[in-house]
Amino acid sequence: MALIALTSANGSPGVTTTVLGLALSWPRPVVLVDADPTGSRAIPAGYLRGGELPTTRTVVDLAVSLRAGTLVADLPKSVFTLPDSHVQALAGPLNHLQSQALGPLWEPLAAALKALEGNGQDVIIDVGRLGLDGSPIPLLTAADLALVVTRSSLPALVGASSWAPTVREWFERSGAGTSLGALVVGPGRPYGERDAAKVLGMPVAASLAWDPESASVYSDGATPGRKFQTGALAKSLRAAVQGLGSALTAARIDLGLAVEGSWS
Repeated sequence: MALIALTSANGSPGVTTTVLGLALSWPRPVVLVDADPTGSRAIPAGYLRGGELPTTRTVVDLAVSLRAGTLVADLPKSVFTLPDSHVQALAGPLNHLQSQALGPLWEPLAAALKALEGNGQDVIIDVGRLGLDGSPIPLLTAADLALVVTRSSLPALVGASSWAPTVREWFERSGAGTSLGALVVGPGRPYGERDAAKVLGMPVAASLAWDPESASVYSDGATPGRKFQTGALAKSLRAAVQGLGSALTAARIDLGLAVEGSWS
């Protein structure tokens, strides 16, 4: 089982689109957690086109479960399955004000998510942008692999570099420095992965192709084109899954943990 968390430092580099694309490309059962403190509910509004969810429960209900001592029992009841997929999803807060009251939840929720190992499920978390009120930092620092998502433009890399030392310190303080990496959206526009790694001071674990038409399927619920499954984004998502598997294996070896089976 792996817990992977994605975040960003500035702008809209595509964290939610990346999280959703990775989850739908994941080779094993996976739970997608929306912990974005903005309360944007980007997946229901975008990918699901504003459709009614099969459950009204959100991460906020788990805060109530925590106070009642039923967090672990209620977590499986709070997720729903994305249509035509193996992905279960936990809906995020309805607005940014709800996020500000969730601070006590994040650490116990991280432990509960890691306990899903018994079900053979991986977890991918949308942490949202750093520095916001209600940011779920304990979910990020508890991750087996944490990724700072950035585009490859100069403004994006400079913005990400402003947070990179702080995030590196969080992980190095706990001896988990190898659990931190970057994910570059649109490498070569104009800077490459090596440039990003140098600026951020962390390895690039994966990258995704710049493919706005395909990305709109995930972000806006657009109808997939004829070549959606064979296009640049789909190919890069499959490669990213393999890259993240390798990064997780390396991090576990560095931490002296057992290495799990194949990611193919």
